[in-house]
Amino acid sequence: MADDNSPTKQTGTSAMWGGRFSSGQSDIMEAINASIDIDQRMAEQDIQGSLAHAAMLGATGIISSEDAAAIQRGLEQVREEIRAGGFPWSKALEDVHMNVEARLKEIIGEPAGRLHTARSRNDQVATDFRLWLRDACDRIDAGLAAYQHALVQQAEQHVDQVMPGFTHLQTAQPVSLAHHLLSYVELAERDRGRFRDARKRLNESPLGCAALAGTAFPIDREMTASALGFDRPMANSLDGVAARDFALEVLSAASICAVNLSRFAEEIVLWCTKRFQFATLSDAWSTGSSIMPQKRNPDAAELVRAKPGRIIGSLTGLLVVVKGLPLAYSKDLQEDKAPTFQAVDDLELALAAMAGMAADLSFNPEALEEAAGEAYSDATDLADWVVRELGRPFRDAHHIAGSIVRMAEDKGIPLAALSLQDMQSVDKAIDESVFSVLSARASMNSRTSFGGTSPTRVREQIKAWSARLAGE
Repeated sequence: MADDNSPTKQTGTSAMWGGRFSSGQSDIMEAINASIDIDQRMAEQDIQGSLAHAAMLGATGIISSEDAAAIQRGLEQVREEIRAGGFPWSKALEDVHMNVEARLKEIIGEPAGRLHTARSRNDQVATDFRLWLRDACDRIDAGLAAYQHALVQQAEQHVDQVMPGFTHLQTAQPVSLAHHLLSYVELAERDRGRFRDARKRLNESPLGCAALAGTAFPIDREMTASALGFDRPMANSLDGVAARDFALEVLSAASICAVNLSRFAEEIVLWCTKRFQFATLSDAWSTGSSIMPQKRNPDAAELVRAKPGRIIGSLTGLLVVVKGLPLAYSKDLQEDKAPTFQAVDDLELALAAMAGMAADLSFNPEALEEAAGEAYSDATDLADWVVRELGRPFRDAHHIAGSIVRMAEDKGIPLAALSLQDMQSVDKAIDESVFSVLSARASMNSRTSFGGTSPTRVREQIKAWSARLAGE
């Protein structure tokens, strides 16, 4: 027999299922089996589900109305104790469900034992998890909306500010700074759509699926589904307790969202460097160096840039947990909540940081305008002019513009500084009007197609987004 200090020490049997066992668990088994440190975050949802279940049991006559009322009063007291922060969580009771039930028994006595009639921890935890993720999707949607608001407000102030647009991180064509910012508003809206879709699909109730096969008691699953705000009860009891694709879908949406945030975070890092000097962040969003007194680092943006690693890791981890599980419930599914909670925490923090930085950014108009005109960013406008004014095929115009760019490069001057004679040495039909398109601002203003960077189009988009966000 092992002594008290042995890692295989036997403890008392569980009140939940001890009738089947003649001896207790080892300390290690208790430690690996307990989930209370993680799932106590679902206490609100657990009590919410239990209140709905108890009301249904009373309404259907499965338990007496007196017992149902006592359970409701006791659960309300437990909820207040948890909200007050003084609830005595016990690892020996394994999880949030049994901690709540044990405290309920201390408060109301024998009727507490009737609460678990016609349900299992399997459908209980699946219900709690769906409720928690539904709340998380709503919070994330609000965080994305705040981020969009900050971007639109910045865009309103910079419609006419020209900046370089990039491909391959090389100067490509001039764009409006507002147009650039609004691109992230569009990305965020698609992120919101993904979370709304995930929320819609997860909003079905597993409560009443019991362990895996349903129950022989005459329960009313429509009643509990409605009470909990679900669209409907899940139609298959095996699926109800075994499914975790709803969590995978939320984690997938979170991963994509984190990557989208990271892209803007990376631009903020670049823009705040001495090499770019496009923007600065205030002290509220910057840090210094312990050794280099001159340093001013956009660390908040760098930390957001790192978040996808953790969030994608959570998705990958849960995919691996679920991938080989047969129906219905396996204890492996206890490992679903820790990565999900962590990913949601990380994403919510990243969203708050990005909304804060988006609102805080101060832009450098001179640096943006100077950079917009570099690297012959108006070369495409020259080619377009040749097509439009001289009637040449675009491929010929591309060759003509390329030859003129090479000439300007050899002289070390911008296109607009070339003489008309220089350009006519490439094509005699070129006339003085070509110079009207050879500036970064003229290039930006000319892009009037729907979705283009012309300030006229950008103002339309800002108006549309402002109205859309204000209406939520």
